Amino acid sequence: MAPSAPAMLDVEVAFALPDRQRIISLSVPQGTTARQAVTMAGLEAAFPELPPATFGQADLGIFGKRLGDPETVRLRHGDRVEVYRPLQIDPKAARSERAGREKR
Repeated sequence: MAPSAPAMLDVEVAFALPDRQRIISLSVPQGTTARQAVTMAGLEAAFPELPPATFGQADLGIFGKRLGDPETVRLRHGDRVEVYRPLQIDPKAARSERAGREKR
């Protein structure tokens, strides 16, 4: 009896900059982790202005829920893996700055 091929899952990998976004549809083998899907998506080619480490080290989430350990989270059919950019400014600092400007 021939070994059967692993079941395939349809997933998406999403990344956005302020001025553009890419959502890449993939068919991956069952058991693929969130981090592996990001690697398979090849986002480096779509965003050549960013260092490749941007995608290899970024925080990841699935449908807006941040993953604690994307190297071990196995994907399910229909998941959308989101690659998060690092914050440019701390949200508390931004609120404080806005409040200071509004008082003037």
